Amino acid sequence: MRRNWQISRRTSLKGIGVALGLPLLETMGWADPPAGTAYKPPVRLGYFYHPCGVHMADFWPTDPATFPVALSKNLESLRPVIDQCLLIDGLRHAENGKPYPPHTEELASWLTAWQPNHARRDIIDINTSADQVAAQHLGLYTVVPSLELGYKDNAATGLGEQGTNNRYYSTGNYSSPTQPLPVEINPANVYKRLFSSRQSTPRKKGGPAVDTGKFAGSGPAPAEESLDRSMLDLVLGGAKDLRGQVSIDDQRRLDEYLDTMRGLEKRITAIERQQAAAARNKDAGGAKAGFTASPPIEVQIPNVKLKWSEHIRLMGDLMILAFQMDLTRVCTLIASHVHACSYPELGINDSHHDLSHTDNNPVKIGKLTRVDKFNIEQWAYIITRMKGLREGAGTLLDNCIMVWGSGMDDGGHHFNRLPTILAGRGGGTVRPGRHVKVKGNIGDLHTAILARVGVTLPKPFGCGTKMLAELS
Repeated sequence: MRRNWQISRRTSLKGIGVALGLPLLETMGWADPPAGTAYKPPVRLGYFYHPCGVHMADFWPTDPATFPVALSKNLESLRPVIDQCLLIDGLRHAENGKPYPPHTEELASWLTAWQPNHARRDIIDINTSADQVAAQHLGLYTVVPSLELGYKDNAATGLGEQGTNNRYYSTGNYSSPTQPLPVEINPANVYKRLFSSRQSTPRKKGGPAVDTGKFAGSGPAPAEESLDRSMLDLVLGGAKDLRGQVSIDDQRRLDEYLDTMRGLEKRITAIERQQAAAARNKDAGGAKAGFTASPPIEVQIPNVKLKWSEHIRLMGDLMILAFQMDLTRVCTLIASHVHACSYPELGINDSHHDLSHTDNNPVKIGKLTRVDKFNIEQWAYIITRMKGLREGAGTLLDNCIMVWGSGMDDGGHHFNRLPTILAGRGGGTVRPGRHVKVKGNIGDLHTAILARVGVTLPKPFGCGTKMLAELS
């Protein structure tokens, strides 16, 4: 039912020959709630993939009872947001068939919780991935059902080890058991897709109902202190009138959104000119109290792509923006895949895959630890920024479930302790700030996550046998 005080989701700020879509504000509403209840933001799902497992000794804390005070070396970058993180220890790999070449299963099974068809290794035959199951439900409420972002093209062809389809080595997203999805690796194309879609209308309003009460002990997202900042003077025509129509919280949210838009536009323009510009607004107004940002930098990169970390952070910014504007509620960022990455910006030219086979060589272990730490730092950047963006009574991160993980324990091809971190409160259905020991497989985790966004399954997902209980 339409309320007079609500404004249209298709409202835009117009002026200077352009029109910008707005973020999803409280005043617009996410759904028609029951009488007497408040509007509740939707829950978004974000997946960040890390290849080749981790060096276990530098990843896992030695004692769950001391978490989060005592962190391992490679989790230290998460300390500012560790209260928002749930470290899941003991997840097993998909166990539904005969073993494949290890790295074939690593990424392909991470979101599918399934092994490729052993009888027909040359073709794609696996399972619809969890992100796409979520997109089939949540995509009804957004104009972009899901985003699949990456660093390297994943459209591999031909056959690899033991006659296995090479696509399995580089693809994590499957819209059906036989349909792998490409990743978008060009930030400018992601930006164009998001904003060319803003005039479309989702097929349904709101979102699926989630009974948060059944996730015992999760509790609501805590309220945050009010923002202490001056309002940024709006530069687009019509903004002054619009601000008079929305709530105080929405005014702040609108200002943060405009800051983000300006920063992203500058950075993407710089990419198209082959310059790396980590554009951030350093002045007052848009940033949350306590959130600091570097001034824009400009690095000349003639005929050379962005550094890996710059690319990943920019893709993370686009993910955040898409979540803020409710253009999508499902996004995957495949930061690399098994044979796709080295890290010259760390002074490490060895491939990630080769380093993961340490052979107990201390030099290789030292490099691998730096690589693992560097990957987690990029995810920490994304999570920290999400925690700094207010939404409703809490933050954007409070209304997300962000998953960092790998489909392999370590480079020794083990699959019984998959490194997995969840961040966010899932709208009050996840209880972070813990290191939990579990007995279950990756399908049990996906079953629990999907339930928390309102996806009801007839049976546990993939190889799952139950809903993992330790998230709440």
